[in-house]
Amino acid sequence: MAHQWRFFRSGGFDQVRLDKIADWQQLDQLDPKLWAALSCPVQGLEFDQRTLSYLDTDHDGRVRIDEVKAAVNWALSVLQQQDVLLTGEALPLSAINSSHEEGQKLLASAKRMLQNLGKGDADRLTVTDTADMALVFPANQLNGDGVITAELAQDPEVQQLINTLLGLEISTMDRSGVPGIDKAQLEQFVADGRLYTEWLQQGQNIGTIFADNTESLYQLVQKLDAKVTDYFTRCQLAAYDESAAVPLNGAAEDYAALSRQLLSEASSDTNYLPLAHVSAKGLLSLHQGVHPHWAADLAHLATLAQPLWGNTDQIKLAQWQQLKTALATYSEWKAQQPNSNAATLEPALLATCLNEHTLAAAYALMDADLAQQAEAESVLDVDKLVRYQRYLRDLLRNFVNFENFYSLEQPAIFQNGRLYIDGRSCDLCLNVNDAGKHGKIAGLSGTYLLYIDCVRSATGEKRSVVAAMTAGDAGNLMVGRNGVFYDRAGRDWDATVTQIVSNPISIREAFFTPYQRIGRMISDQIQKFAAAKDKEIEAKSAASVGDAAKVAEAPAPAKPAAPFDVAKFAGIFAAIGLAIGAIGTALAAVVTGFLGLLWWQMPLAILGIVLFISGPSMLLAWFKLRARNLAPLLDANGWAVNTNAKLSIKFGTRLTALAAIPAGSSRSLIDPYEKKSKAGLWLILVVVVVASWVLWRQGIFAFLLK
Repeated sequence: MAHQWRFFRSGGFDQVRLDKIADWQQLDQLDPKLWAALSCPVQGLEFDQRTLSYLDTDHDGRVRIDEVKAAVNWALSVLQQQDVLLTGEALPLSAINSSHEEGQKLLASAKRMLQNLGKGDADRLTVTDTADMALVFPANQLNGDGVITAELAQDPEVQQLINTLLGLEISTMDRSGVPGIDKAQLEQFVADGRLYTEWLQQGQNIGTIFADNTESLYQLVQKLDAKVTDYFTRCQLAAYDESAAVPLNGAAEDYAALSRQLLSEASSDTNYLPLAHVSAKGLLSLHQGVHPHWAADLAHLATLAQPLWGNTDQIKLAQWQQLKTALATYSEWKAQQPNSNAATLEPALLATCLNEHTLAAAYALMDADLAQQAEAESVLDVDKLVRYQRYLRDLLRNFVNFENFYSLEQPAIFQNGRLYIDGRSCDLCLNVNDAGKHGKIAGLSGTYLLYIDCVRSATGEKRSVVAAMTAGDAGNLMVGRNGVFYDRAGRDWDATVTQIVSNPISIREAFFTPYQRIGRMISDQIQKFAAAKDKEIEAKSAASVGDAAKVAEAPAPAKPAAPFDVAKFAGIFAAIGLAIGAIGTALAAVVTGFLGLLWWQMPLAILGIVLFISGPSMLLAWFKLRARNLAPLLDANGWAVNTNAKLSIKFGTRLTALAAIPAGSSRSLIDPYEKKSKAGLWLILVVVVVASWVLWRQGIFAFLLK
């Protein structure tokens, strides 16, 4: 008989229940179209990273359906008490199925692991026991990964070899968490070292007349070549045209600029000047009259090159070229020098590392370590089983279904913390790598989003999150607003809003939106009118002051006062009266029409007016809020969500909590800094009188007194 699946409705879609081990046993038969997610990234989740690395068998940075199925099937196959996958924090050794070879290896490895941990009498393992791999795989014991460490090697020469390679930053992390070297790295080092050794031996066969000074002279020639060549080229130009000698030696302006600086022989500010005085003779002095920055090098050159030049104070271009020719073979050999880490070692140390006995011992130690691979992998399988027993059920409740998220019992693995801002807390917070790219996809969720930059001042750590606002209103939310973000570990971060994706937040917000817009419009118009008047008055005042000054300087003859135009002012007053009358007539018509209604029709009329104003905004917000979707938020983070996971209005009030006074608290409504006004009491009195008069005219009082 086919397995009978059970589903529950949450988030607007059907989700499969996985609270029985029979459901796990049939998971590979569940139609992938019924899974909540098809894949998820291994980074950015609040989930055990080692468990995710075990699940990601192809190491592509993602966990897919087939990998989840394989993990579940393997865990079921090695357990005889399969219900431990549903509950419990520890793996009892008795739950391991020892009826087949793999289970026997797991059980033996688990017992040996407990022995290494000093818990030989324990009958269960937890993720805490296997958390520190250095305790599970000590650095001085073989662990099957083929990496040897200095702690593992007993031979001092092998230890020196390993430490030498580590000093050259050639290393691979051992399972114990200690750096070591593997076979490929050692073979590459040996190949590089032997190539460098052969190159050194070739150099010993190169003889020059400079004997032991050959290397020093070669380095000095390399340093001086560009400057000496520049000097002789300048001299050749001076010989070609005598008038060129003066500018080629440096302009007077150059020396004038130098005169205002603090100079020294080591100063590099004068390196653009020639090596010595340029002349048509083409002689380079080696001791006197040379650039101070190069004087010591030229004197040293004269000493080292004596076997070729003799004891001389000046050289020509031909002598410089003669020196380079004498070093040509040596220069060619130097150009062929291998470029590798091994080439940076002293020859004596390199020879010690390349000793055949030392290398043979190192390779033998690697082979011995690899011989323990099967047993070591069995230990890793124990760690994998312990973590699957602890965490696999949480993964299924965030991958096959979204039970963790919609049940609100515990945060989902994609929820990274809680944001406090503007008198509310937001629980739907996700990590973000690139806010710009994330916003393009996440904006399709129909949710009001705040992109936040978080910083921990104490450590300098930085991170970015996106918070979904699903309750309240957006009145005081703006870019630059500050809050506090708490991650899942309870650490607090300074949070600043950097970007907002605006969408409706609640029906309540939509109800007041039209009135807020009208209020803002009126306020803006009043401010514009006031600003215009203020500017007009300022301009008139300035003009009056200017006119007064002109009058004071040259008094003008008095002009006769203009006669008072009675007709003009009568027209103005008549226009004002007509405007007031029109407004009064309109108000009177509205009031008369309202008072002409029956008493039960009046509240309906008021309700109709309110619905006329707020209804369209509320209806539009209702449609948008019903369409809010979690999927784009997760897809923007690399998930492949397989359904339309809705964020309903009611559920949104659970994800974003507004500030509320605790039940049973006392509250005083008197604010000593707010001025008391009786205008409100008079307004209430007027409303009561008008309402009483309306009820009396409609005969309601008479009806009630019968």
